Parts: sequence; C-alpha cells; structure tokens
Amino acid sequence: MPLPSKATHQRTREHNVRLVLRTLYEFGPISRADIARQTHLTRTTVSDVVSGLFDDGMVEEVGRGASSGGKAPILLRIVSGARHVIGLDLGEGTFTGALVNLRGQVSHPIDLPVGGRDGADGLDIVETLVDRLRAAADGPVLGIGVGTPGVIDTRTGTIRWAVNLDWQDLPLGRLLSERTGLPVYVANDSQAAALAEYAFGGHGPRAANQVVIKAGKGVGAGIILGGRLYQGDGFGAGEIGHIGFVDDGAACRCGRFGCLETVASAGAIVARACGLAAERGESNLARAARGGDELALRDVRAAFELGDPSATTAVLEGGRALGAGIAALTGVMDIHRVAIHGSVTGFGDRWLAAVREEAKRRSLGLLAAEVAIDLVQLTSNLTVLGASALLMTAELGLEPAR
Repeated sequence: MPLPSKATHQRTREHNVRLVLRTLYEFGPISRADIARQTHLTRTTVSDVVSGLFDDGMVEEVGRGASSGGKAPILLRIVSGARHVIGLDLGEGTFTGALVNLRGQVSHPIDLPVGGRDGADGLDIVETLVDRLRAAADGPVLGIGVGTPGVIDTRTGTIRWAVNLDWQDLPLGRLLSERTGLPVYVANDSQAAALAEYAFGGHGPRAANQVVIKAGKGVGAGIILGGRLYQGDGFGAGEIGHIGFVDDGAACRCGRFGCLETVASAGAIVARACGLAAERGESNLARAARGGDELALRDVRAAFELGDPSATTAVLEGGRALGAGIAALTGVMDIHRVAIHGSVTGFGDRWLAAVREEAKRRSLGLLAAEVAIDLVQLTSNLTVLGASALLMTAELGLEPAR
C-alpha cells in the first residue's frame, strides 16, 4: 500500500476552509479569536480564510460580543441563503423537489406526478424537476442531492437497482451533473431520510445510533451508527423490504416471493384488504370493488377508521409484519431508537401499537424494554432534507445540525 503523500498547499487550504466553515456553522455567531481557539488554527490563518468567505458571500458580521477587558470582538455567522441545494425525493407516486438553504429551510417545493411512468420516462420527469428548480433559484446553487428508492452506489451516483422505478445501472449522478454542471450526490431514500432525521429532527440531544424506516410503496430502513450514515459494503444496508418473510408468499417486484414488502407496504395492505373483503362479501370494501372502484390506500384508511373488519385485519397484519422486521434489526444492532415514516403511518395509533407489540413479542426482553419505536419527528421533506445534508457534508464539510 503506498504511503500517503504530503498535503499540498491547496489541500491544506481546503481543509482549513472546511474547518472554519464547520466551526461557524456549529458555534456561530462566533469571533475570529474563538474560531482560532476551537480549530487550533493561527489567528492569521483564520483571518485569511474568513476574508475569502466574505468575498464568496458565505459569512456576515452580526455585531459585537461581550468584552473581556479590551475591544469587544466582532461576531460572525454563516449566511443561510449564501448557497442553495436542489433536493429531490424520487419515492412513492410523486417526484418531489425543493430548494434547501444551508440551515435546512425549504423553499419553492415542486411535486410532479409520476403516474406509473418509470425507466426513461421517469428520468425525463427528474430532469424536468431539476430544470424548474434551477430556474427558481435566486442565488448560487451548491449542487443537487437526490434520494431515490433502490440500491445506490453513492461513490458514483449510480442506481444499481431500483425495483419500483425499473432503473438498473442508471448513472443518475453523472447524467444530472453533465446536464447542469453541478456536483450531484445520490443516496437511497431511506438512508437520506435517516440522515435528515438525525441532522434536523427534534430539539433534544441527537441519538447517535438510530434506525429510520420508510413504510410506503416500498419498505426500507436507513441506519445511523455513531452519528454517521451506515450504508454497508455494497451500499444496500437497510433493504429490509426484500428480506424473505412469508414462505410461499406473494410475488414481489424484486422477482422473489414473500418479501416483507409483500405484507407490510401500502400496496400489500390494500391488496390484502380487498382480498378479505371479496372472501367475506359483507365489507364496505367489497361493495366498492363490486362497483368497479379501484381501491386506494385512502379508501382502506377510511374503512379502517370506521372499523371495517377486512381493513382492520389487513392493517394490523401489516403492522405486525413490520414489527417483526424491527425486532430482527434491533436484535442484531441493539439500537434504542427506531423512527417510522411513510404513507402507511397514516393508519395511526392502532397500527403503531401493532408494530410495537409485535416487535416487543419477538425481541429479547431486555432489548425490547430499551427500544423506543415512534414516528419521525420531521413531518415533511424528510428525503429532500437528507439528500441536501449529504451534499452539504460532502461539498462544504458541514454536518447539518438543528
């Protein structure tokens, strides 16, 4: 293995700029002297870096701090709107995008319906979304962060396989970078959501280890270990939706049978409710089906809230299946916080109770007593924020914090 080469002047400067930026981001407003103390850089180096950041519009003065006997120091902070990130969420039945500033504030949200389109047609929608957001930006755009279902090679921005979008070996990062001239970072949507919940969710101390599960059109997990996103050796960590769950179960879009996704996802719950309604013949869902209505998740949710037996069975079975998957995860990793998001969470407290009860029933008693299973604290733009945080970390060395 070759020895590391000596750092060049340019690399040293880039390191110092990132160090100062991160210190400003985490501790600002802060004085130049305090930046030097936090970073162990010389005051001359700090002044030189700050001067360059002023020229780039990244930093501003915000008054003076308390004096310790001499002249009161000038305080500095990062300008939140100095750069924007285009954040994309390519999940469910809609592709969503927005502009995100350096503090995670979202503007110009755009939703484009997918309408079942995938493959090349799906890529056209992504490009349209990016073009519209670039046109909406009123300042410099730092780059593009993308959260998408599937197994993603984040080093190259290549979608190795996205089952629900029929994308395989799609170099999305390269295609978007060539189109826009901007850096592009692509990550699995569940992994991006986990990063967002860790970086921006809540107001108390962050849990350094946590799992964030998406239960919607698909089922997947994002894993944070030691405050960092864990992606696995092949970037597929958290693909719990395609773990075999039911012997001789229903066909999954991945080509296998009986995956967790075939019993715990939104589509699986709808299909199960319809099947039970047809068997029983007395359900509101059965009457709707006989009338030719194509049932959707909202119909099953409404029936569940009214106590419809077919909907109730399907929803609670789906919740218990997800709980079993969570028990396996927590048994392997002993993580004390699990947060869930996605369209299936709209079934509310009874569904969540079924998830918790099954996770507890299938776990070692000590571990079950210590794990907290809740809904995510962020209520919107989860994947958009996470994809943006990934890009900010990579391009500026920032670790977005609340």
